[in-house]
Amino acid sequence: MNVGFVGLGTMGGPMARNLLKKGHSLVVFDVVPSSVKALVDAGAKAAATPKDVAAASEMVITMLPDAPDVERAVLGADGVAAGIRPGSVYIDMSTIDPATTLRVGAAIAAKGASMIDSPVGKTADAAVAGTLTLMVGGPDDVVARCRPVLECMGTDFFHCGALGAGQTMKLLNNLLAQTIGSANVETLVAGVKAGITLDTMMAVLRTTMAWNQQLGVAMTKRSLAGDFKPGFMTKLAHKDCRLALSMIDSLGLRSPVTHATMTALDDAMRGGIADDDVGAMLKLREEAAGVKVRLA
Repeated sequence: MNVGFVGLGTMGGPMARNLLKKGHSLVVFDVVPSSVKALVDAGAKAAATPKDVAAASEMVITMLPDAPDVERAVLGADGVAAGIRPGSVYIDMSTIDPATTLRVGAAIAAKGASMIDSPVGKTADAAVAGTLTLMVGGPDDVVARCRPVLECMGTDFFHCGALGAGQTMKLLNNLLAQTIGSANVETLVAGVKAGITLDTMMAVLRTTMAWNQQLGVAMTKRSLAGDFKPGFMTKLAHKDCRLALSMIDSLGLRSPVTHATMTALDDAMRGGIADDDVGAMLKLREEAAGVKVRLA
C-alpha cells in the first residue's frame, strides 16, 4: 500500500521504518531535514509538504507532538486536507485532545475521505520493535481497513469506540501512568532519606499491592539506573496530563489526586527537565532531599 507519514521524531521515525520493513511504499515529511533523510536512506520517498504526502498516498499517518501541530499539518494551506484524495484514510497517531480530533475529522470528511485516531502506548523501544499498544477510534469498517497497516507498528490492538475514543483512552492511560510514577518517585526518595535502602524497599514492595509495572520495568531499566535520556519527554507528559485533566474537568468530575500529579509535572517543567525523560523527576526529588536513589 502507498502510505504517507508526517512526523518522524522519536516515535514516528521508527514507526515509519516498520512500515517499510513490512513492504509498504512510504512517502514522508518532517520539518527536520535529517529525519527525512534517514527515512529516504531506508527506502522512503520525500515530499515537500504534508499536502504532497496526502496526494501520493492511500493512507496518511501523522505522529506529531501536540494539537496545534496536527492542526497545522492537516488544516494548513499545504496540509493533509488540501491534498487528500476521496476514498483515502487519514490516521492521526499523535496524542491530542478528542475535540481537536473531531474537528479535524470533519474537515477530512468534507474532502470525501475518512479519519481514525490511533494514539500509541509504551516506549520508544517498543516503537523500534513494532510492539506498541494501539488505542483506536473510528467507524468499524474504516478501522478494519486500517488494521493491517497499524499492526505493522503495534501488537496490542484495541478498538475503543468512535472517532476520538482512542485519544480519550490514551489521555486517561497517560494520566494514570504519571500519577503512579510521581507516587513511586516520592515514596522511594522518602524511604532512602529515612534510612531504608532502595533494595529493601523494592524487595518489600514486590510482595504487596503497592507493586506496579513502573517499578518493575520502566524505573528499574531507566531512572533507577541513572538514565534520564529522552524516551518520553517530560514536556510531553505535562502536555498529556494537562489535556486529560481538561477533559475530566469538562465532564464535571473532581480529580484531586491527578491534579496533584499536574502540580508535580509543573514543578518538573520549572526544574529544567522538559526535554529529559519524565523519569528525571526522580533527579529533582533526589536533589531536594540530598540523597541518591539507585539500584546496585
